[in-house]
Amino acid sequence: MTISVVIPCFNEEDSIPFFYSEMERIQIEMKKKFEYIFINDGSTDNTLSVLRRLNASNPNVHYLSFSRNFGKEAALYAGLQRATGDYVTVMDADLQDPPELLIEMYAKIQEGYDVVGTRRADRKGEPPIRSLFAKAFYWLINKISDTEMVDGARDFRLMTRQVVDAILELKEVNRFSKGLFSWVGFDVAYVSYENCERVAGETSWSFWKLLNYSLDGFINFSEVPLKLATWAGTFSFLISLVGIFFVVIRKLTIGGSVAGWASLVSIILFIGGIQLLALGIIGNYISKIFLETKKRPVYIVKEKG
Repeated sequence: MTISVVIPCFNEEDSIPFFYSEMERIQIEMKKKFEYIFINDGSTDNTLSVLRRLNASNPNVHYLSFSRNFGKEAALYAGLQRATGDYVTVMDADLQDPPELLIEMYAKIQEGYDVVGTRRADRKGEPPIRSLFAKAFYWLINKISDTEMVDGARDFRLMTRQVVDAILELKEVNRFSKGLFSWVGFDVAYVSYENCERVAGETSWSFWKLLNYSLDGFINFSEVPLKLATWAGTFSFLISLVGIFFVVIRKLTIGGSVAGWASLVSIILFIGGIQLLALGIIGNYISKIFLETKKRPVYIVKEKG
């Protein structure tokens, strides 16, 4: 019985040796065979050199190296495609996903679950603004989407082969794994753990990258923003009809021009702002459609081992 371990890497040369050493210890404790699949996502440090050395020393260590940085979603997709194990887990190389949890996760999956995911018990050590936006994202996405996303859930999860095959059936280019993992369904259990610090290096996820990532989640898993744009346009149209009716009635009954040009300009700017917002929302959906129709590959492999 083999467990495939998919590890996306971006500038993780310092973290990988610690991660690999800890995983080898867990492998011995679990008495299972681990198949390591490292994805070098266009790293600019010596990550690829570290992966080459591991590949040369252990036949169960494999790697894919992208031609450039395609993003974590592409790396996850590539790793899942390459995985051949009976079970597949997705982990970060920085040890923020504690390897020892695999023991508990494997025991739980033997109870009949198809997926055992992990979630942070709290957001200790996280900047307050990031924590606030994360909570707001999960609250809002679960309000407007049919796909439930668990607050604090990590990509770190153990899945059966059936679940992985179902995820790989989803061929979209614009991937949002947190949503895809939930969308396919199956029986899911979660294991909670305390937040862990990176073992080495610095995170590549800035606040703005996380914000853009969350916007992708809204667009990929909800039509509510489009409906919001529709209702905003309808509201603006009705308001303009009321304004026209008011101007005509005043002209016929009182006469003279309508005073209050400042108010009129404000109203025009307000309505124009709503229209631009609606166009922006629609434009985001159209851009996603455009990317899908071009049929570009999700990633390009430059080297593998």
